[in-house]
Amino acid sequence: MNTVYSLNLRHLGALLEVAHSGNISMAARTVNLSQPALAQAITKIERILDARLLERRSGGVALTDAGNLFVARTRRALAYLAHGVRLIRRVPGKPALAHLDQRLTMSQLRALVSVVGAASYTGAAAQLGLSQPSLHRAMRELQEIVEIPLLERTGRAIQPTATAGRLVHFVRLMLAELRAGIDEITTRNQGQGGTLRIGVLPVARAYFLPKILAEFCIRWPAASVDIVEGPYAELLTHLRQGDIDLLIGSQREHVPAHDVTQEPLFDDELVIVGRAGHPLHGKRQLATIDLLNHQWVMPAPGTPMRVNWERMFEERGQTPPTLRVQCGSVTIKRGLMLEGDWLTLMSRDQFRLESQAGQLVEIGSTGTGIWRTIALTRRTDWRPTALQTSFIELLKRVAAQMRITSGDVRRLF
Repeated sequence: MNTVYSLNLRHLGALLEVAHSGNISMAARTVNLSQPALAQAITKIERILDARLLERRSGGVALTDAGNLFVARTRRALAYLAHGVRLIRRVPGKPALAHLDQRLTMSQLRALVSVVGAASYTGAAAQLGLSQPSLHRAMRELQEIVEIPLLERTGRAIQPTATAGRLVHFVRLMLAELRAGIDEITTRNQGQGGTLRIGVLPVARAYFLPKILAEFCIRWPAASVDIVEGPYAELLTHLRQGDIDLLIGSQREHVPAHDVTQEPLFDDELVIVGRAGHPLHGKRQLATIDLLNHQWVMPAPGTPMRVNWERMFEERGQTPPTLRVQCGSVTIKRGLMLEGDWLTLMSRDQFRLESQAGQLVEIGSTGTGIWRTIALTRRTDWRPTALQTSFIELLKRVAAQMRITSGDVRRLF
């Protein structure tokens, strides 16, 4: 991220103009810079990226391979920023101002993202290693440019306005595109680096994702992978604003966002799980009364696992029992089951590791048709890098193997 913030927005805009015209002199006149100043700006970008973007040709300049990659990302990045600036002025009914986004600086946007994220100047200053006065100045300048309040004070605390939240969304998308551009230059010779950021829900943590990650790290030995865990709503927000590249977890019937797409990967069988020595372990056929006579620990309403648990009882003609404990943490559920005769549902993938420890056992089947679909969620307008594309290809290949296994299991019922 620090490399991204080192870039100059005006210089990036000038780079696009050079790419468009193919001539530094013509571009300099368009962006109102001297030719030496523009050449120096391009050189600075190349130094930050450690890559040559332009090469001289008769009559002008042409983009190198690295230049083509980075210009495409820069064009998308600055389009996100321009859209965000137009949007925050349109919502309160303010007239559009031409090229308003071109007056913003990366320092101002870094201050905005940090102050909104920390909800305080103190926290943002500590995070960035900057003085509070410099952050105050950057935020004041930014608000003067967009002519809209972005922060409001409540007592001694500050709160971002809804407008600030909307602008930060598009600033983060801009930053994500610039990061992708840097990664594409870094990884244009496979194995040279790059970072993949994946949001993961509990269902994908046990066996499926580790298997993919192990092979991916062999294929891309210099790449790094950041795994981000958290509640679905939080991860979805991170995905939508570009902080993570992909989200892997249970498929939702209704995604509360129009700008993401779900892609089913495979169906995961669900099984009833309890502690070793549970009274129901070894019983050849579970009756409905058996399931009603024991306490269950399940995640919150609306989650795919909870929906399937409720459906299991409904298909038996019973109202699901009242839950005394609602929890999605596998660690807490495991600990609770080891303390008594509690039951839960787990995917076959999750249970594979739990059973190896010998502490939990499969009590029985949930019945026909109780399956959970594992899905990949990504932004609709997302343009993956070669690194990200390689991961998705591997993901789908392993998922296809899982589908074959699931199909074999299904035929047993």
